[in-house]
Amino acid sequence: MLRSLRGRLILLLVLLVGAALSTGILMIGLFHQSAAAQLGQAAAENSRACDAIAASYRAFSAAHPEKVAALDGKAGDALREHLNDLVAVSLRTRPGVQGGVWSRDAGSLAYAYPTYVGAVQRTDPPAGELPRIRTLNEAALAGDHATSMRISGQTQTLLLSACPLPGPVPHLTAWTMSWTLTFAGRSYHQLMAGLGVLLVTVLAAAALLTHLTVTWSRHVSQIESALNAYDVAELPVLPATRERELDRIVLALNEAARRLAAARQRADTLARQMASAERMAAIGRVAAGVAHEIRNPIAAMRLKAESAVAAGPERQPQALQVILGQIERLDALVRRLLSITEHDEPKREQVAVGPFLDARLAQHVEVASAKQVTMTRTGDLQEARFDPDQMQRALDNLILNAIHAAPPGSRIEVSARHAPEGAVFAVRDEGAGPPAAILDHLFEPFVTGRPDGTGLGLSIVREVAEAHGGVARFTRSARGTSFEMVLPWPTS
Repeated sequence: MLRSLRGRLILLLVLLVGAALSTGILMIGLFHQSAAAQLGQAAAENSRACDAIAASYRAFSAAHPEKVAALDGKAGDALREHLNDLVAVSLRTRPGVQGGVWSRDAGSLAYAYPTYVGAVQRTDPPAGELPRIRTLNEAALAGDHATSMRISGQTQTLLLSACPLPGPVPHLTAWTMSWTLTFAGRSYHQLMAGLGVLLVTVLAAAALLTHLTVTWSRHVSQIESALNAYDVAELPVLPATRERELDRIVLALNEAARRLAAARQRADTLARQMASAERMAAIGRVAAGVAHEIRNPIAAMRLKAESAVAAGPERQPQALQVILGQIERLDALVRRLLSITEHDEPKREQVAVGPFLDARLAQHVEVASAKQVTMTRTGDLQEARFDPDQMQRALDNLILNAIHAAPPGSRIEVSARHAPEGAVFAVRDEGAGPPAAILDHLFEPFVTGRPDGTGLGLSIVREVAEAHGGVARFTRSARGTSFEMVLPWPTS
């Protein structure tokens, strides 16, 4: 995946989304930590306000014990007035905090909200919160220690604190109350703005990367389709994509196609010239070979005829015999040339390979014995389908060539084996093989390494192999040289 541009762009998109999600989660976590810290700070401030009322009450009761003796009558009214002043003084430096003094028996004795910003000063506790205030003060009296309460709403949190007030008046508690925004107000809006900017940035980057990935993928697919629709030797002219980097590649491909077309034209011209030169060279070799092979018999016949004319009638029968022999030689040469040029379609038959090869060896056993050469047959091929007459001519040429090339006392091996590529007929001898100078033209007519050879035998072998759809080949090894004919297996 990372080896393609599309894979890298997709990975970049995934990393961008992952980084954005991680950043968003981190921002939300930090915000909640900040909100929790602010809420804790507000709760602590609320508790300290309650402690401030309690401290002021203790100082007041210690300085004026006679003024806190009772809650009834004029003394009670005076006490309530003193307590209201005491609460107001304790809360005037604490914005947003309201509080008072609570009696289990008489309820609210004092209340103050000195930092209230409304038009009318508030003199009574919020009626809706009285049940919670009563419950919290009861809990503080029951436990004889300061008690706090948090009541979270959708947008605000109510903070309540209560602490016992020891003194001559029993069952008194101080209480404070404040409201704080659940989502930290301005910080929440800043968080939402930051998350919104982050989301817009990520969406824009994701859209850009997606567009880039899709565009590049489409252009690359179009280029690939255009290239696949043509042969590699005929590259098309690719249209511009209007993507700067891709267009550089397109221009390079178009330039390569132009150079390839020019090179192909030059190669075709050179190939035609070489083919023409090779044809002329082959024609020259054939013409030279034919001329050489015909010139010798004609010269011999002319010499015999001139001798017979000069010697008289008694030498003419002998001369005629020689002339007939030379004519027979010319006729054999013509027949061999015709076997190369006529390209007769092989008449295939199912042939038992072993008896067929034995017959070929028997045909040449006397010539081989005269040279003290032993011939053997090997191979695992039992039957094959071929033209027996054509194969007879080809194998006879290979066996005769092997007998001429084999050293005295050596062995010739004629084999037929089963191979995946087809039936392989091979003739191996222990001779040195043909000269290296003629190996490139070994199976062409009139190419021979023997002074007395016509150079037509191996060309007949090649023509027979190719007529059967196969090939003729030469191999050299430490064991000697081998000529092989490979006939492919029939397709049906």
